Amino acid sequence: MTFRALVARETEGGYNVAAEELQDSNLQAGEVVVDVALSSLNYKDALAVAKRGRIIRRFPMVLGIDLAGTVASSDTAEFSPGDLVLGTGQGLGESDWGGYTQRQRVRADAIVKIPQGMTVEQAMQLGTAGITAMLCVLALERNNVVPNDKEVVVTGAAGGVGSIAVLLLATLGYRVAASTGRPELADYLRGLGATTIVPREELAKEGAPMQKERWAGGVDTVGGPTLANVFAQTAYEGAVASCGMAGGHELHTTVWPLILRNVSILGVSSLRTPKPLRNEAWERLARDIDAAKLAGLSATEPLSRIHELSEEILAGRIRGRTVIDVHR
Repeated sequence: MTFRALVARETEGGYNVAAEELQDSNLQAGEVVVDVALSSLNYKDALAVAKRGRIIRRFPMVLGIDLAGTVASSDTAEFSPGDLVLGTGQGLGESDWGGYTQRQRVRADAIVKIPQGMTVEQAMQLGTAGITAMLCVLALERNNVVPNDKEVVVTGAAGGVGSIAVLLLATLGYRVAASTGRPELADYLRGLGATTIVPREELAKEGAPMQKERWAGGVDTVGGPTLANVFAQTAYEGAVASCGMAGGHELHTTVWPLILRNVSILGVSSLRTPKPLRNEAWERLARDIDAAKLAGLSATEPLSRIHELSEEILAGRIRGRTVIDVHR
């Protein structure tokens, strides 16, 4: 069978990214063949497409860290032909061939079944951003950050993870402060459930190591000084789920919030999440996400525009989520 895929091939001094016609015989090893319907665009995908950073671990590589579609064949009892499945992270698009293709063979451990009641489109409206946001919420819940009179802050709130985190937290009853550098998106964020809009610069400037107790907790997608300030402003026995570094990878802070307020910084990664936790997160997403608002924060674009779209997301000009139709 012939199908189209976006392939990165190594060149002298770098690599090229282009659409190619492939056949089943070209596919990598794995237990499950998936007819891919949709993928999505994440910041990491954009870095790989735009040839920035060190995302790709081996060549040639079919890009795309997310995929969703229908099982065509399976060598394992876990999956059967016709099952709707999704994959996020787990090496897809980095060390294993990924989702920017119409057909893919994957390891059974790299995919899960799409929960009942969730569509293939919704799975990719969520994608890596959705499961990361849900893992942040689960981490806060496990650390007893519950809805109360104090707000939970979400930084980078207009991005993919941030938008879904705002939506999830608001749906679950939290009062949500959304931090963004794009004031023109205030109405968008309030539509997702934010109670307060916090200008990015308010949290991005250098601050004292201990500040007024402002937040019950937080979801931070930014890192750097922003995370340091959120940490310093979190109330007694609060917690901050840290999952990104758009604002910098260094963290300059002190132990004071840890030992004087019992505040926790919770590292969250969806890259190698064990399958039981992935299944739990996806079941929660199927139950807790507002499908209408999710659709409103998402747009579907053709794979043929991936180069242009990658530059847009790297420049911070895309809000919410972008679903990629791999058949266009």
